[in-house]
Amino acid sequence: MASSKVGSIGEYIREQRTRAKISLRQLADVSGISNPYLSQIERGLRKPSAEILQQIAKGLRISAEALYVQAGILEEREADTDAQAAIRADLILTERQKQVLLDIYASFLKENEADGVNAGSESEEAPEDPAPEPGERREEVG
Repeated sequence: MASSKVGSIGEYIREQRTRAKISLRQLADVSGISNPYLSQIERGLRKPSAEILQQIAKGLRISAEALYVQAGILEEREADTDAQAAIRADLILTERQKQVLLDIYASFLKENEADGVNAGSESEEAPEDPAPEPGERREEVG
């Protein structure tokens, strides 16, 4: 089964190269990988390392993560929410702090899912009355 995975990454690279209308030789030049080695990868004869995949991705101008997933190096993950993307992009937080926040966020999502709370649904609490305008008196209902 591992050989089918190796073949599939080669087929994927060839497909991306064809879509980009780049020849094998051009991709070899822009990625810094030899033409014969790149040909062997595309034909499924060689399994490229993460570093080689990164160079190929750069040459194809596609995400290295997409190649890593296709090669079986990374597991495909669901698309980030805006909150998750913001946490991952934060330059001030450490990687450990980001992971803790992401774990807490994921636990909230699971809790809401278990409770049947829909994303973007209205709060269960009654909305508060807006603050009175300056000089306006509010009658107390009692």
